[in-house]
Amino acid sequence: MAKGWQGPLPEMPSLPAARAWARLEPPEGYAVQWRRLVDAALELGLGPEELAEGGMDDVAAARDWKPATVTLYSKVARYGGVPLPTPPTPEPDPRILDLRPLCEVQSEQPEHLRTVVWCAIALHWPAPVGTFRDLRRDQVHPTSRRLLVRTEEGEWSVPGALTAWHAWEAVRNRFPALAESPWVLPALRRGPGFRSEVGGRLSSQALQVTFTKHAVRTALYLRATSAGARQRRAEALAAVYETLSYDSFRRLALAGGAEPVAARGAVRAERAARANRAAGTPPSAGR
Repeated sequence: MAKGWQGPLPEMPSLPAARAWARLEPPEGYAVQWRRLVDAALELGLGPEELAEGGMDDVAAARDWKPATVTLYSKVARYGGVPLPTPPTPEPDPRILDLRPLCEVQSEQPEHLRTVVWCAIALHWPAPVGTFRDLRRDQVHPTSRRLLVRTEEGEWSVPGALTAWHAWEAVRNRFPALAESPWVLPALRRGPGFRSEVGGRLSSQALQVTFTKHAVRTALYLRATSAGARQRRAEALAAVYETLSYDSFRRLALAGGAEPVAARGAVRAERAARANRAAGTPPSAGR
């Protein structure tokens, strides 16, 4: 049975930081986050005792963690037995953002089109990244006006994604491994895993990295193609896109009025949507 963290007895010296962490077992389902937390603490020479006493401020500053990241790792620490207070999860910031440039087809590169179709669907069907990882082509049905997504949880109508969908399907059909793949977002190349193959199912981490690369490239595209009166707006968008993650994209889509697909994030998104309405902020472009 996993042992929780306990402080030293009075007059007893603390264990070295590395040994103190080694005595704890990572909480189930959070091994990766636990390892990152431990590594960050050890960089500052902090053991569980010091982290519990001093909190996450020094670690967060050293790693430049955002408030949402601090909240996540504070929870992971608590799950592992380190009694850290859990700060409230921050609201999406900004609460509203034009996400349409991420959904526009700019080239015929397979990696670009794969992510564009993901964004175009997620703009109106903001499913968690794990749901997109498991989404099969036979669950997406194009009609003359929109896409229909059918899962075990129900059916959703997704407007505005047909152009991206048909462009992606046309390109992937040029490559047999991609044409035969059952996944909407298949692997485009072999990875380091033994079972990795072109057309196989991507990991959630690989999809997160793919989205981040797409957001950065879109920022570069906006800067390179905007001039005159549009340049200031493009620069503002690009600055946010450079640090945008898929989880943030999803929260922004929800806050802008997209219907929740899963419970995760729905409460926070509704709070942000209410705040937008109270402030008289119009829905996000693309709604």
